[in-house]
Amino acid sequence: MKINTKIIESNLKINFNNKKLLIQSLTHKSYSEKYNNEKLEFLGDRVIGLVISKKLLSLYPNENEGVIDKKFSYLVNKKTCALVGRQLNLKNFIKTGNSLRYLRSNDEKIISDCCESIIGALYLDQGYSAAERFILKNWDSFLKKSVITRIDSKTKLQEFSLKKFKKLPIYKSFKPTGPNHNPIFKVQVNISNSKKYFGLGKSKKLAEQNAASKLVKSLKI
Repeated sequence: MKINTKIIESNLKINFNNKKLLIQSLTHKSYSEKYNNEKLEFLGDRVIGLVISKKLLSLYPNENEGVIDKKFSYLVNKKTCALVGRQLNLKNFIKTGNSLRYLRSNDEKIISDCCESIIGALYLDQGYSAAERFILKNWDSFLKKSVITRIDSKTKLQEFSLKKFKKLPIYKSFKPTGPNHNPIFKVQVNISNSKKYFGLGKSKKLAEQNAASKLVKSLKI
């Protein structure tokens, strides 16, 4: 498969100085064990992390570290990188071996890795500023969505308990009640020096969240 760099550059809206870097960033290891995008993907992953971290700190100067970390995880995970890759139509340009000749739309890891490797290649070709502009432009819609990210009560309680007491919250489950087709779960939770709070729910997970929510509210955290 021959890669037409002009078409790709037009698609990415970037002109590479070193076309070989662009071609390498699109070359999967199934095509070549020696000349592939693995190291560029490694670099791109770090560049994305740095750019997104910096942006989040400027967007949310008053948020605590736990909230920012949750937003960060959402923005840099494989799923988000793959979505960016699909928006850029990278699936049409990835150079693969015979075993992967026809990439499926759900080949999330390959598309995600390719997205990261292109950013790594751009960083080497044009420096941090160019990579930052590219990332912020293509992650813009995801950064806007990050404003709705919230820490759930279980996570908030766990972070508080570990920070203050170096211990995890203690959850105790009770035997479900109600009919088999529609059981009600009951869970108790407490942390060091706290009262015990109970939660009900249609699943154990929901019951834990409800119990944790009551305790979090009582602690005013």
